Amino acid sequence: MAIKSLIINPGSTSTKIGVFEDETLLFEETLRHPTEEIAKYASIIDQKDFRKDIIVSFLKEKDCDIASFDVIVGRGGMLKPVAGGTYAVSDALLADLKAGVQGQHASNLGGILAREIGDEIGVPSYIVDPVVVDELTEVARISGMPELPRRSIFHALNQKAVARRYAKEQGKKYEDLNLLVIHMGGGVSVGAHEKGRVVDVNNILDGEGAFSPERAGTVPVGDLIKLCFSGKYTQKELYQKICGKGGYNAYLGTNDARDVEKMAAEGDKKAQVVLEAFYYQIAKDAGAMATVLKGKVDQIILTGGIAYSPLTTEKLTQRLGWIAPITVYPGEDELLALAQGALRVQNGEEEARAY
Repeated sequence: MAIKSLIINPGSTSTKIGVFEDETLLFEETLRHPTEEIAKYASIIDQKDFRKDIIVSFLKEKDCDIASFDVIVGRGGMLKPVAGGTYAVSDALLADLKAGVQGQHASNLGGILAREIGDEIGVPSYIVDPVVVDELTEVARISGMPELPRRSIFHALNQKAVARRYAKEQGKKYEDLNLLVIHMGGGVSVGAHEKGRVVDVNNILDGEGAFSPERAGTVPVGDLIKLCFSGKYTQKELYQKICGKGGYNAYLGTNDARDVEKMAAEGDKKAQVVLEAFYYQIAKDAGAMATVLKGKVDQIILTGGIAYSPLTTEKLTQRLGWIAPITVYPGEDELLALAQGALRVQNGEEEARAY
């Protein structure tokens, strides 16, 4: 009998929901929240009832009985560092989502809403591969400053999902493969997946690694320190230059990779150089991650929204094809990835992890 799941993926001004039977999507919707409506709430957690009411009302409009679900799955939030996997929303996990132990983010509401709805109808609630998945080796944590250990915050949900997808399509287990996964969206994360664990990856939250449409990436540290004490910027303004207003935004005034490609194709010299630098930096990061795997790379996977670009895949294949064959899974199907995580537990393929 098919397992019916409700998937909840909250964003800053929207809540995406999906209804699945096993891996088959019955319907999905992006429930948008006007900025002025969100502004009424003092904190993200205060938005819980507002978002829940919208979800429940939408399901009623679709004639979908909320009591018909076998499992509720929410997007994982800013928890303490955890290993990858599917987690039951325990009391401890719920408390840390509410507290925002690594920061307040809309995704924290995913597990909170899943638990509340799940409890009301008497079914399990889970989160899957939150952004704080941390499987770094001890060596990978060393930064050069004991006060500043390297952290793992990245596109864990999609990276793990496409890695498992590739393994399944090859008739192999994720845990038996060495993969390089490159997620390219508003930020770029490059992960070294060694036998089912992401043993090294750049911290995209704080701008580590290649620059991207919205993030500055790794910048010259000494000059950054001087900028911090120049008196020209507040702490908030400087952080925005690193995360939000960096990368394409800073150089070209747009965070749309399609616009940058168009500008370059039309002869804009600056856009051409910035675009080439984008590919150059991603390739450098991937080359470094190949050394983490001692050169034993079974496959390189390109994913995220920018992977839809034929130019991007061509340029990265030119630079990286000598390391390993390349597979492209464009976009990021987060709703399906969340459904699959819960399904693996419900079908007994893996056990739910305890937080």
